[in-house]
Amino acid sequence: MVQPMESQVVTIQAFLEAVHPYDSLPRDELARVAGSFGRREYAAGEQIYALGEPLKGLFLIKRGAVEVTDANGALVSVLGPRNSFGERGLLRDGLAVTSAHAVEKTVVLMLPEGELRHLMANVPAFARFFNRSRPAEGRDADLATLKVGDLMTRGPVSLPPEASVAEVARLMRDKHVSSVAITRDGALLGLITTRDLTERVLAEGLGLDTPVQQVMTPDPVSLGPEALGSDILHAMLERRIGHLPVVQDGKLKGMITQTDLTRFQAVSSAQLVRDVASAETPEEMAEVTARIPRLLQQLVAAHNAHEVVTRLITDIADTVTRRLLKLAEAQLGAPPVPYLWLACGSQGRQEQTGVSDQDNCLILDDAATADDRLYFKALAKFVSDGLNAAGYVYCPGDMMATADRWCQPKATWQRYFRGWIDTPSPEAQMLASVMFDLRPIGGQPSLFRDLQEETLEAASKNSIFVAHMISNSLKHHPPLGLLRGFATIRSGEHKNHVDMKHNGVVPVTDIARIYALTGKLTEVNTRARIEAGEAAGVVSVSGARDLIEAYDLIARLRLENQAALVKSGRKPDNFLAPSDLSDFERSHLRDAFVVVRTMQSALGQRAGALG
Repeated sequence: MVQPMESQVVTIQAFLEAVHPYDSLPRDELARVAGSFGRREYAAGEQIYALGEPLKGLFLIKRGAVEVTDANGALVSVLGPRNSFGERGLLRDGLAVTSAHAVEKTVVLMLPEGELRHLMANVPAFARFFNRSRPAEGRDADLATLKVGDLMTRGPVSLPPEASVAEVARLMRDKHVSSVAITRDGALLGLITTRDLTERVLAEGLGLDTPVQQVMTPDPVSLGPEALGSDILHAMLERRIGHLPVVQDGKLKGMITQTDLTRFQAVSSAQLVRDVASAETPEEMAEVTARIPRLLQQLVAAHNAHEVVTRLITDIADTVTRRLLKLAEAQLGAPPVPYLWLACGSQGRQEQTGVSDQDNCLILDDAATADDRLYFKALAKFVSDGLNAAGYVYCPGDMMATADRWCQPKATWQRYFRGWIDTPSPEAQMLASVMFDLRPIGGQPSLFRDLQEETLEAASKNSIFVAHMISNSLKHHPPLGLLRGFATIRSGEHKNHVDMKHNGVVPVTDIARIYALTGKLTEVNTRARIEAGEAAGVVSVSGARDLIEAYDLIARLRLENQAALVKSGRKPDNFLAPSDLSDFERSHLRDAFVVVRTMQSALGQRAGALG
């Protein structure tokens, strides 16, 4: 590649100043790196590289557009100016894992492979950007080390200084708060608390029309959102105050109170599990599970890995279920025959977030009689109703133990799975997908162990069933757009958002399930399935590593979005607006979706071969 002339180096340097992660380089280093770039023009339709070709460097689009296609020729992305491509090949074995060609007349800059590796080794921003590495290992949600912004539970409650103390009291009552910030144009002027109303208004006999500015605490102590929890504790203890306004750039952002700190310390997965385990009614459990969104927010704020967050949240659901089973047996009497309660769906995979319904079933000992079935019907209703009351709403598809179909002896379950495998109809594929995610929760585990082994053995040997399962797993597509990077929802409440469940984590979950099926792997958790698939040789080392990194990013951004919704006082959901992400995050989320699409394409090829 011919090195650019001096005038071109200046032009390239000016371009790189607006491209991440080059914008993180010192000016002298940026000038040196700019001089290492080669420049190449491509005509519309001209190939830049083909699948399997050795790559000599990293491509960066300066002008024009580039289409990237997978092994089947399917379009996975259309890239524009400032987008990089080709790094996945360079960072694996040096061979291109996709193909690329110019859509229109295009100018591409190439950073030599050696220079890329030098930057990766010496500049952290490059390592983070091109490795798409996972965030640092999480830690327990430690109050002292969390930021103030992560501890705030609500936005600011404020009034102007001309407001009367009567207006202050009414606002405190209506908003259920113990303090009100006094502001003008968003700037903090003072603070008044319920204690101030008692000591400075009532005790002094002032009228209800007294302007609040006469009795407020002017210029109160405040903290910025980047301050740590330890700063809150120290300020409150030193100054003997219970309310701290949070101010950024002179504007009020929120309020931290002693109640917030108490609430934080009371919310941990261990505490919630203990509280559920001692609950006597579903209503008491509901009071505990109502704290799960706050737990989610705290775990995410503490930078725990997504699989840790979802595991801890799922542990609470498991405890609720087992407690309800115990209460049911106390009310109905001892079970007449052994049984096993199992969860499927996100609870089965230990991947519950802040949004979960219930998916469950019962396997009974084959000795169960008709009268015994009546007992288990009552037990299923008790537990399912209790789960619903505790916040785990009824499954809209009736995939619950309360349905006769899903409360059956082991022999019937064996017939179910044999039928789904031997006759893979669309319904059979759907049901098999759900039931391959079963995980025992309470009862006799041995009722499932043999069933799982038999089913995996039979399913993995039936190539037609496997082909149908693969086809079924490809129904959910990553939301890759052509020009904008993402295919967002076009209308309705979630317009311009991406469904991070059905188009984000579900495609990866479906792929991982196929790995488990074909490899006869007993793991149920998605990430564990990919890792086990790699160990068993079901998926290549590079493919597994790519998919895990993509899944980690997608799942993490989904949880961070849910945590942000909780923090803003809304219910968590699965809809993310790409516009809420930084350029950095959007770029890597798009790359993650491309990886998932590529892995789906590889599975599709396999299905075609089996068919």
